[in-house]
Amino acid sequence: MKMRSVTPMLIAKTGYIVMSVLLCIAGILFIALPELSAAVIGVSLGIAMLVFGVVKIIGYCSKDLYRLAFQYDLEFGILLLVIGVVVLFHPAHLMALICILIGIAVLLDGLFKIRIAMDSRRFGIQSWWVILALAIITGVVGIVLVFDSVNSARILTILLGISLLAEGILNLYTVISTVLIIKHQQPDIIDVEYHEINGKDR
Repeated sequence: MKMRSVTPMLIAKTGYIVMSVLLCIAGILFIALPELSAAVIGVSLGIAMLVFGVVKIIGYCSKDLYRLAFQYDLEFGILLLVIGVVVLFHPAHLMALICILIGIAVLLDGLFKIRIAMDSRRFGIQSWWVILALAIITGVVGIVLVFDSVNSARILTILLGISLLAEGILNLYTVISTVLIIKHQQPDIIDVEYHEINGKDR
C-alpha cells in the first residue's frame, strides 16, 4: 500500500514554527520600540499575514494525523490573506484600522484554539489545558486591541506587540503539542483492487 507523503505536513509544521517565532520577535520589537513608523509596521504586518495565510492553507491541506491544529486553517488562512492585502495597501494611513483587523484576527484565532483545546482533551493530549489558557489570554488581548484602537500610535504599537507575542506563543505551542508526523502514515481512503476469477468478483 502506498504511504502518504509527509512533505506537506513538514512544510506546514516548519512554516508554523518559523512564522510563530517571527510573530514573537515582531511583538517584542513593537513593545520595545513603540516609536516605529506606521509604514514600517503596516508593511511588515501585511507581508507576515500573507505568508502566514499561505502556511495555514498548506497546513489545512496537509492532513496531519490528529487533524487538530490545522482544522480551521482554510477559513483562517483566507482571512489572513485578505487582511494582509488590506494592510499592505494601506500601511501608513490606517493605523487604527490595522489594529482593529489584527485584533479581530487574533480574537478569532483564540476562539478557534479554544475549540482545538477541547478536541485535544478528547484525544487524550495532556497539555490541552495549556492551549486553552493561552487561547483565552490571546482572545482577551485581541479584544483589548480592537476596543483600544482610539489610543495614541505609541500605545497602539505596544498593544499590537503584545497581541503578536501572544499569538506567536499560542500558535507555536499548539503546533508543537498537537501536530504529529508519522513517516509511514496510511492514506484516508484505502484503494481495494477487485480481480475477476472464474466469472466472479473476489
